[in-house]
Amino acid sequence: MSKLHFPLYERFIIKSTDQKVGVPPVLTPEPLPVHPVQRQSRSADLLLLVGILLVAINLRPALASVGPLIEDIRRATGLSNSQLGLLTTLPLIAFGVISSLTPLFTRRLGIGGTLLMALVLLVMGTSMRAIAWLPALYVGTLLVGIAIAFGNVLMPSLTKRNFSSHSGFVTSLYSSAMALGASLAAGFSVPLAVEMNLGWRGALGVWSIPAMIALIVWLPQVRRLTRSEPNRSFQKAMKHLGGSALAWQVALFMGLQSLTFYVVLAWLPAILMSRGYDATYSGWMLSLSQAMGIFGSLIIPTLAGRTTDQRGIVLCLALIESVGLAGLLLDQTGWIALWASLIGFVLGGSFGLALLFIVLRSSGTETATELSGFAQSIGYMVAAVGPLLFGVLFDLTQSWTWSFLFLFAVGVIKLGMGWGAGSPQTLE
Repeated sequence: MSKLHFPLYERFIIKSTDQKVGVPPVLTPEPLPVHPVQRQSRSADLLLLVGILLVAINLRPALASVGPLIEDIRRATGLSNSQLGLLTTLPLIAFGVISSLTPLFTRRLGIGGTLLMALVLLVMGTSMRAIAWLPALYVGTLLVGIAIAFGNVLMPSLTKRNFSSHSGFVTSLYSSAMALGASLAAGFSVPLAVEMNLGWRGALGVWSIPAMIALIVWLPQVRRLTRSEPNRSFQKAMKHLGGSALAWQVALFMGLQSLTFYVVLAWLPAILMSRGYDATYSGWMLSLSQAMGIFGSLIIPTLAGRTTDQRGIVLCLALIESVGLAGLLLDQTGWIALWASLIGFVLGGSFGLALLFIVLRSSGTETATELSGFAQSIGYMVAAVGPLLFGVLFDLTQSWTWSFLFLFAVGVIKLGMGWGAGSPQTLE
């Protein structure tokens, strides 16, 4: 006679030793076995997530370290506000150009190989800025921008590819890691330059060390993230996206929130120092703003990922941003920390939301890469205008008022684009 099996019952072991007559047997649960392949897959995903977070934390320090050191750079080089604004604008131009080309690199090198190349460029660029030669400062900044452009585009693609069912949570993790990197760079750049006697060049170049660590940790992922064959040509994909209102709304929301972010990153310390605050305090206020961005990056995408309609979240962020900017412009009571915190929270949350829009509005990994490249290319070309125009407006008027009015106008347009990007629809 063949033995019958009862899978549900066999999950328990009957304890029959010293069992008394008439007493029901004790059923003890036995844990279900985990298949070795499943266990290996989980470990690989965890290692991939660690690699993503290390890459993400390096995508902002090279940019955030410039603002607190802007006066030191000005005194040492004699650069004008417009020329100093170029240090922030150059990476944004690189973002705009490289982002649209990223799908071409992933088709040849795969996502893993493209990110490895980006980390190599990031190490090179940050190291070059420590060289005592003015052209090296700008060339290094351009390389940094190219490297970060690749990383910016591929983070949503990796999320869609490997963590689609947890997209809101994973987006929160890596966008908050980016905010953490910016906060650390903003807070420690002046102490590194002054207290550690590295000077402003050394304080810019020191961020090549964590980039090198991320490069080493990322190496095992290159073989795992294999290259896949595209379903359509690059030209056809870009043509399709260019004709989509949804793709443009995602792109312009990405660009306008980035414009405000990079204006604050570049000019908040200068605004505060023009009001009599010292460089250390101004740098720490920027660091506080970036630190609050971590909370925004953690909270907003997680909440947004739980609903199909994100328009209410877009409206709330717009209102909080308006309060923060108005407070910073009109402050006469010394509540700088409050206004910097509100602005930082909104900008961190808006950035995480923009990245999540790319994931939620895409139908697959290939579409996510294409939309990410399109959105960030258009978006960062728009954002590149921000820091330069903000500085030019101050140079022309010798007042921050017109510069802030420019940001308020940007906020109104951003609300309109976010309202469209936040509606429940998918780009096929």
